[in-house]
Amino acid sequence: MTNPDGHDGRGLTALTDQDEEVRLAALRERLADQADRAGILDVAYRTVDSPVGALLLVSTEQGLVRVAYACEGHESVLSMIAEQVSPRILCAPGRLDVVAHELDEYFAGRLREFDVQLDLRLARGFRREVLGHLREVGYGSTASYAVVASASGKPTAVRAVGTACAKNPLPIVVPCHRVVRSDGQVGQYVGGVAAKRTLLALEAAA
Repeated sequence: MTNPDGHDGRGLTALTDQDEEVRLAALRERLADQADRAGILDVAYRTVDSPVGALLLVSTEQGLVRVAYACEGHESVLSMIAEQVSPRILCAPGRLDVVAHELDEYFAGRLREFDVQLDLRLARGFRREVLGHLREVGYGSTASYAVVASASGKPTAVRAVGTACAKNPLPIVVPCHRVVRSDGQVGQYVGGVAAKRTLLALEAAA
């Protein structure tokens, strides 16, 4: 059925829904700005689409603190952040524009190394040390769990390196996907084996 103005009802509904989404997004951004100015915004988050699915990005004033795949459960991750970092969390996309842009550039094959501030408070002890060595594995390269263990000063801690990779709070940005098994198998990955293969293939093709 067509309305007198020549538009069908479904088109008008879609336009209204889209306008409402824009209005709500602007409202969330204003609230986030007000909270930031008032000093009560400790943690900002947003989601972005990517070739490996929706990614949750979470940031503190110190830097990017969490990147999470959909399979990890975004709501569960935010609940954990509220417990371990701060309950003062808001969806504030603008606070993560730089990270989102760098991820876009990475997936387009134009960025080989991320240049964003990181907040590594969610990784402690040996796991945090492993994260530092992961960033030494170059774009398009891979290293075995054993090699990373040796680089970390504990050559027998291969299983601990695997655990550190599995619990990496900043996948993609801190490239645990570049760590593979000594027999050449890609091994497990927090975002799933398919996501790991996608990232490795993307880097190999660049």
